[in-house]
Amino acid sequence: MSIRILAVGKKHESWVAEGIERYGKRLRKPFDAAWLLLPHSAREHEAARAEESERILAKLDRDAFVVLLDERGRNVDSPGLSRTLQGAFDAGRSVTAVIGGAYGVDDRVRARADFVWSLSGLVFPHQLVRLVLAEQLYRAQEIAAGRPYHHV
Repeated sequence: MSIRILAVGKKHESWVAEGIERYGKRLRKPFDAAWLLLPHSAREHEAARAEESERILAKLDRDAFVVLLDERGRNVDSPGLSRTLQGAFDAGRSVTAVIGGAYGVDDRVRARADFVWSLSGLVFPHQLVRLVLAEQLYRAQEIAAGRPYHHV
């Protein structure tokens, strides 16, 4: 088991890649992460959302616990995220995190998600979301292991 991250869009910008690599080196099973970048659609609005959502759905494993990052999702603290991920692992499920494109995802992806997670009420650029996700996965791992990275 490990975490798979599906992200719509171009490759990581250098500053993002550096941060993702930094946290990625620290991640251990089952919290280790593999990134799959899906191309964004050349279309706009609903047509782009539908095309990108189809690409996402085609890459989701049937039994995976799917975490969709969406600003309209549930806001949880870091210990809550750690418990959510550890619960999926304890149930024998792999985890796939999904970061949609600029127009988001359609209702099919939202319906497939086991957990819709909002990082904040703020909207962030996708590159920054990738970096925050990488750090939060590391933090979740450390919380689950009882190590002192996370201070309350």
